[in-house]
Amino acid sequence: MRIAIVVGSTRPGRRGDQVAEWVLAEARRTQPAEAVYELVDLAGFGLPLLDEPVPAAIGDYRHEHTRRWARTVGSFDAFVFVTPEYNHALPAALKNAIDYLFAEWNDKAAGFVSYGLHGGVRAVEQLRLALAEVKVACVRSQVALSLFADFTIDDMTQAGTFTPGEHQAAVLHRMFDELTAWAGALRPLRAPDTTVTEPAGH
Repeated sequence: MRIAIVVGSTRPGRRGDQVAEWVLAEARRTQPAEAVYELVDLAGFGLPLLDEPVPAAIGDYRHEHTRRWARTVGSFDAFVFVTPEYNHALPAALKNAIDYLFAEWNDKAAGFVSYGLHGGVRAVEQLRLALAEVKVACVRSQVALSLFADFTIDDMTQAGTFTPGEHQAAVLHRMFDELTAWAGALRPLRAPDTTVTEPAGH
């Protein structure tokens, strides 16, 4: 089982990379060997604002950046989305990345690690709605990290240092358990190979 830890912010000076590294370290320390966790950083894909001329549900991807993103998403069984909350919502870059694809998301599972002034919970509320539309099953447990309690920040213009409370690891592990259980249950519904192929004529 392959699980992507998706860094959902592309903003310079973001805090999400620190959070994602913690999630990865905890997964590798505590999860069984058959569950392989990998970092997927949206900043490394350079996706422009959605520029595909055909709706994603058709699967006729015209641009190489879309096909590269589709191959990546298609190779995973489940996702942990690490997301901040910006202005009561998820980052535009993350919503854009979801909108690029359809079949590659289908019948997979997702969990959430969010952060913000209010723990990022409102960003995840919106993520759950968007992911349901692309047939992703979202688990209940969510790690909600507070900028006041789970980071040491002397200057709000700087990323600061991620210092999660002890209770956060227990919530994270519960989320891992739910995520792998759901991903396994959904496996019979997934096609053997969801990797995008080069459409005819392109």
